[in-house]
Amino acid sequence: MREALLHYVWQYKLFSVYKLKTPDNKAVEIIDAGKPNTDAGPDFFNAKIKIDDTLWAGNVEIHRRSSDWFRHGHEKDKHYNNVILHVVEIADTDIFRQNGEKIPQLELQVSEGIERKANELYRQNKQIACADEIADIPAIYIRDWKNALLVERLSQKTSEIENRLKNSHFHWEEALYIVSARNFGFGTNGQAFEQTAQSLPLSVLAKHKNNLFQIEALLFGQSGLLFTDETDEYVDSLRKEYDFLAKKYQLKPVDGAVWKMARLRPDNFPHVRIAQFADLIHNSSKLFSKILEKQDLNGVKSVFDCKVSGYWLEHYRFAKTSSKKAKQLGKKAVDTIIINTIVPFLYAYGTLKENQEYKDRAAAFLEQLKPEENSVVKQWRDLNIPVDNAADSQALLQLKKQYCEDKKCLYCRIGHKILKMNYK
Repeated sequence: MREALLHYVWQYKLFSVYKLKTPDNKAVEIIDAGKPNTDAGPDFFNAKIKIDDTLWAGNVEIHRRSSDWFRHGHEKDKHYNNVILHVVEIADTDIFRQNGEKIPQLELQVSEGIERKANELYRQNKQIACADEIADIPAIYIRDWKNALLVERLSQKTSEIENRLKNSHFHWEEALYIVSARNFGFGTNGQAFEQTAQSLPLSVLAKHKNNLFQIEALLFGQSGLLFTDETDEYVDSLRKEYDFLAKKYQLKPVDGAVWKMARLRPDNFPHVRIAQFADLIHNSSKLFSKILEKQDLNGVKSVFDCKVSGYWLEHYRFAKTSSKKAKQLGKKAVDTIIINTIVPFLYAYGTLKENQEYKDRAAAFLEQLKPEENSVVKQWRDLNIPVDNAADSQALLQLKKQYCEDKKCLYCRIGHKILKMNYK
């Protein structure tokens, strides 16, 4: 906490810049504090510091004590040879580069106001540490932060998608198939759905896309749910078809025990979701290409007009009949898939292909969709933070998960504003 606070104060120059001196009485003028370094190496790079009459350009390292320089082994590390200033709270020893040159140091004191407020936020036991003060933050400031958070969240998801693409040899259709499957699990069965998709190559499904029954046999068989004591004519036929296809393609199913049923509404049972996913595969050859072609949100939604085959109109699971009911994906379910699958893929495609059109379309879709309804969104609404659309809810989910949960108030614009108001 102490070192992070020193980083924060240095980055935003929240200290008196007048009459600064090194421990050996050399005048220090900070022309440019440098840019934060998020990778290995010194904490700030490209700084410009004037020490007495000499202008230095290079890196800045920050520690609580000077002796931390040696504790971290920087005197033996060539990456720290370009450090021009060592900023510390307590200068308890001289420090040196690899060649023995002495490095200038600056003792930096955190203002009492900032230290007090930072400690209050850090020790706050509320889920949102600034809950009692966020009402004092101008609305335009929060709106700008939400915009930045949305870009941060989409960029983070782009990195995740890029990793998936590497695993699929940059096959966009295959990557979308895996992620779509995961999101058909809607959280509870997301991992089980993903395992099933990973065990069943899209290329295999593509060979049978014109036959819905065979797609069902492949998906239910690979899910492991087909291996049960429950049986009827449909289930027996599925097993027979799957046995043939599994031998043909040398498929190995996942363990059916990974699927969860407890506390699920019948419409969310994995059997129903798999039947819906089978219909999506059956009717959506080259799904990613179809998505790229859709210029408007309604066009994208139409792709996910997933129905179920006749058997599933009267079943929620194998061999147990129920009253007849159409089991299409609900509007909220479709919106959730678009928010968590389609939008990130459009944004990732636009980023990796350097095409702003797709990035803009992804953001526009979020602005047109209703906000998600969950406990996190409710927390922000209770603090009178506007949540007008899915762009807002996604931004606020990012804020809660990446900042509030880990008490990263020093890196949050709202936290920064509160701390700055306490700078004296």
